[in-house]
Amino acid sequence: MTASVDKPAQSGNVATTRAFGLPAPRGLYDPKNDHDACGVGFVARLSGEASHDIIEKGLQILCNLEHRGAVGADPKAGDGAGMLVQIPHEFFVEEAGKLGFSLPEPGQYGVGHLFMPQPAEGRAAMKKMWEEVLAEEGLTLIGWRDVPVDNSGLTSTTTDTEPHHMQIFIARPEGLTDEAAFERKLYLARKVVSNRRVSELGALSEGYYPVSLSCRTIVYKGMFLADQLGPYYLDFADPRFKSALALVHQRFSTNTFPAWPLAHPYRMVAHN
Repeated sequence: MTASVDKPAQSGNVATTRAFGLPAPRGLYDPKNDHDACGVGFVARLSGEASHDIIEKGLQILCNLEHRGAVGADPKAGDGAGMLVQIPHEFFVEEAGKLGFSLPEPGQYGVGHLFMPQPAEGRAAMKKMWEEVLAEEGLTLIGWRDVPVDNSGLTSTTTDTEPHHMQIFIARPEGLTDEAAFERKLYLARKVVSNRRVSELGALSEGYYPVSLSCRTIVYKGMFLADQLGPYYLDFADPRFKSALALVHQRFSTNTFPAWPLAHPYRMVAHN
């Protein structure tokens, strides 16, 4: 039996479709001039050794992808940029000590980066809800951290919707030896909070968004230009902040508006 081969549709003697669904050249149109959106970059050390230079390289890759992002009428307001890295354990251990709590060994706790409401009342309500849900799900809160930021390089287009940034540290339950099972428990807690806050808190929780929650990785992102991400999050400038990998993304909004939550990377992926 001979396998059939799909052929592009024809209009006269001109092919109107090609592989991957692109039209064939015709008139003033030529697919070689097409451009896709967004930019994605990745850097990793094959040995698995974490270092601060991976953070610096990730930020440099992001700046090299500036042409893949977009701006609006305000040239200082980007569609979004972000970076996913491994949890910088040594850095967090020292920072937690300053805040009066201690962290267990790597993998024995999860870290969440949360966009929180700017009004103090809204933040307090979200923190209370998180603590209630963790107790219900058999998880233990270790502590909270306000993420230091510098928004002096942003304009009102971005700061008008800027969230308050917090990190939540959650202990891995005793006897839970499977890392994947811990990730699932963190996932469930995150989803319960996200669903419950709409019905119970309503507008009080406006501005809340769970950027990431994992015992492996953490995401820093926002409505930035490529070169605004590094200066905004002060953690990146600290030499103790280390990772063996960095996944970066520069966003070009296509069928959605720019927004803090819509910046990439998402919790596990970044896509074009």
